[in-house]
Amino acid sequence: MGKTKTLYVADQEKDALVGKEAYENRKKEKAKKEAEKIHIAGLKGGQRIKTIEVEPTTAQAAEETKESKKEKVEKLRSKKYLAAKSKVEKGKIYFVADAIKLAKETSYSSFDGSVELHIVVKKVGTSANVTLPFVAGKAKRIEVASDETIKNLTDGKIDFDILLATPEMMPKLVPFARTLGPKGLMPNPKNGTLISDIKKAKDFSPSSLNLKTEKEAPLIHTVVGKVSQKDDEIIENTKAIFKALGGEKQIVKAYAKASMGPSIKVSIA
Repeated sequence: MGKTKTLYVADQEKDALVGKEAYENRKKEKAKKEAEKIHIAGLKGGQRIKTIEVEPTTAQAAEETKESKKEKVEKLRSKKYLAAKSKVEKGKIYFVADAIKLAKETSYSSFDGSVELHIVVKKVGTSANVTLPFVAGKAKRIEVASDETIKNLTDGKIDFDILLATPEMMPKLVPFARTLGPKGLMPNPKNGTLISDIKKAKDFSPSSLNLKTEKEAPLIHTVVGKVSQKDDEIIENTKAIFKALGGEKQIVKAYAKASMGPSIKVSIA
């Protein structure tokens, strides 16, 4: 007879159960460790970082930046500006006459500042030519381009505010385009400074304006007078600009202000 082997089933089942529990425990521990691992470009496999600061979303970042800038601007406001601003009723839309009068009263510059008009229109690319009833500020020096003008430009002298030219003179002015262009002095048919005949120079009005929006925004900025100028003259200039731009049909809103002064919302009607 062969040897008899005794099998203790109960003990074997117990050992198997213990082995299963150990396996499950190891599995859970591994899963826990894996959860702590975060793979990021630039890190070697298996490297761990326990905490990550989540960057704010684009919208949140933009809002925080906006609020930060707003607070910064408010802190930088001078006492003179705040005093002037307190005279403007918040949310009120002023009639043209009242807005111009208030713009002059709230100017706190030590010099004779300009009275500005800032207009929001319905679409980018809106433009208009207008001849103001009154000169917006000091009288402008007008010159008709001649050989003497070319000589002065060659010497770096510019003693005019508006330059008129005939088509025959334009080729001579081209070399000075980089000097005249940025200053808005280069003769141009759009603003009427390119004339067909010298005799027509006398018909040119120094109060002519070429209004146009910014390239990427429906905003128009222009000057309608000086703080020292009569109210009636600035009022008439403002109304002429509103009319040239199409009034309420094309203008969304408008603001008047001095060079150094708070904005005042103006009624377009």
